[in-house]
Amino acid sequence: MKNTIAPTTLKPMILRASLTSPYGRKVRIAAHVLGISDLINVVHADTLDPEDTVRVENPLGKLPTLLLSDGRSIFDSRTILEFFHDSVSSSMLLPSDPLGKALMRTQIALCDGITDASLLLVYEGRFRENTTYSDRWLSHQRGKIFRALDKVSNDLPPLSLAYGSSISLVCALGYLDWRQPVEWRIDYPKVADWLKQISILDPAVAATAIPT
Repeated sequence: MKNTIAPTTLKPMILRASLTSPYGRKVRIAAHVLGISDLINVVHADTLDPEDTVRVENPLGKLPTLLLSDGRSIFDSRTILEFFHDSVSSSMLLPSDPLGKALMRTQIALCDGITDASLLLVYEGRFRENTTYSDRWLSHQRGKIFRALDKVSNDLPPLSLAYGSSISLVCALGYLDWRQPVEWRIDYPKVADWLKQISILDPAVAATAIPT
């Protein structure tokens, strides 16, 4: 895909997210890549707060949720990225041909699956008592992460955030490094090197990193 940005008619939007949300980070990186960050006001959302309006804006109470200027909402991160792609550019984030787009979406789903499984591991520890942990469930989620990393290691996305799959992998690996539900770097040196290289090439990786 060519790294070009087309004109946009998008109006200012509100992104309900948090700086620690890996999926909110996906949207922030995409906005940076497409040059529309100045159109997006990030407003913190707390999914555990019953008084937070995110539960009205998105009945699922999930992040990220994008609020349009006319009051309508768009969610989840994959939908928001496709909305940005269709509104701003035909040559970034997703290919234009049907097969290329389907393959890219598949790789995005794979990388997002790493994040999903990581979140479930974290939630198991956060919302359950120690005596109720399910070792089988934890092993099931770890298996998803390692199988996905096996696949990714043999088919790494391009070293460019102009690709939706690259954005998704950056965010998945960033969340793994932050929450550390599994140790991955030793067994997947090619993936770790990919993350190092793309972090050097594009400042958006560091600019959107989860605060420590």
